[in-house]
Amino acid sequence: MYDNDLWFTILELPYKQKLELLKIYKNSDEILYNFKNSDIIKKYKFDMEKINYIKDMMSKEEIEIVFFNDENYPNILKNYDDMPYGLFYKGNIKKLNELTYTVAMVGSRKCTQYGKDVTEIISRDLSLNGIGIISGMARGVDTYAHKTCIENKGYTCAVLGCGANVIYPKENKDLYCQIIRKGCIISQYKPNTKPMPYNFPVRNKIISGLSNLILVTEADVKSGSLITATAALEQGKDVGAVPGSVFSKMSRGTNKLIEDGAHVIKNADDVYGILNFKKINFKKIHNNSSYDLMSENQRKVYNIISDKPVHVDDIKQVLNIDIQELYELLFEMQLKNKILCLSGSYYVRVNNYL
Repeated sequence: MYDNDLWFTILELPYKQKLELLKIYKNSDEILYNFKNSDIIKKYKFDMEKINYIKDMMSKEEIEIVFFNDENYPNILKNYDDMPYGLFYKGNIKKLNELTYTVAMVGSRKCTQYGKDVTEIISRDLSLNGIGIISGMARGVDTYAHKTCIENKGYTCAVLGCGANVIYPKENKDLYCQIIRKGCIISQYKPNTKPMPYNFPVRNKIISGLSNLILVTEADVKSGSLITATAALEQGKDVGAVPGSVFSKMSRGTNKLIEDGAHVIKNADDVYGILNFKKINFKKIHNNSSYDLMSENQRKVYNIISDKPVHVDDIKQVLNIDIQELYELLFEMQLKNKILCLSGSYYVRVNNYL
C-alpha cells in the first residue's frame, strides 16, 4: 500500500482531482486497481523503478512521508480540497495536531530593522504562549520568525518550495537543522526538487492552510507574502498586517492589506484577540518583587529601559558607566528574563511585550 500511496502522491494530477478520486475509491490501492486500464494509468504509469529511487533517497536523507488518510496528516489541511495527498517531512509533524493555535508569520526577504524587530517581538510572545509559528524559511521575516520561536522553546514549522532535503537559502543551513530538532520541515515536493519560482505560490497555500491566522509583518506590494495572504482569504482565514511608515517602501504591502480590510496588528495582544486566546500572564508570574532581587546597578539600567527600544550608547551616556560593565549588566538581566535585546544593540523591557 505504501508504494501505491507514494505513486499517488507524486502523480501529476491536480489536487482536487486526486481528492475526488479518493472520495469514490477510498484509497490509492483501489484507484490503481480500478483505473489500471484507463488513460490516467497509461499516461501516469506506475513506475516501480522511480518509486524505489524516491524511497532510497528518503532513507538516505532521513525524510518521512505522511498521507492524507494518516493520523499524523495535519488535520487543519483536511478542510481544503486542494491540499497535497502526501507531505514529505523531517522532524515532528505530529505536534501540529496537538497545538491549539498556529500563526503564519511571513513578510519581506529584505525587511528593514523595523520589520525584524516587530517580527522577533511578536514571534517571541506567541512562542512563549504555546502558539506554533508557521513560515517558509526564506530570508528576512521568515528567518527571524523561525529563529525567535526556537530561541524561546516554541514549535515552528517551515514549509519549503523545494524538496525537504534541499536547504534554501543555503545560508539557513543551521536554521534548517534547528527546525528539524525543534519543529518540522514540510514539503509537498519529492526529494531533490529544486526551488523553482513556480513552486512557491503553491507552497504558500500550505503555509496559510496550516495556520489559524496569517500575519504579514512587513512587505512591499510585490512581496510573495501577499500571495500567502490572498490564499488565506480564499481559505476563509483571518489575515493581519503590521502597519508601517507611509514613507517606507517595505510597508506599502502591509498598509495596503490593512486598507483592504486586514486586521491591524500592533502587538501579540491583537493576535490573541482575533484568536480569542487567553494569554499567559507573565506579569503576574514575574511580579514586582523580582525588582527587589536585582542589584542596585541593574535597577538603574532597568529604570532607563522602557517599552520603547533604547540603544546601548544612550544607556551608557545616562549612567556614565564603563561599556564592559554595562554589557555584563545587560547580559545578566537578559538571563533573568527582565529585558530583551533587539537587533542593533537596542533593549526593551520584557514585560512590555508580554
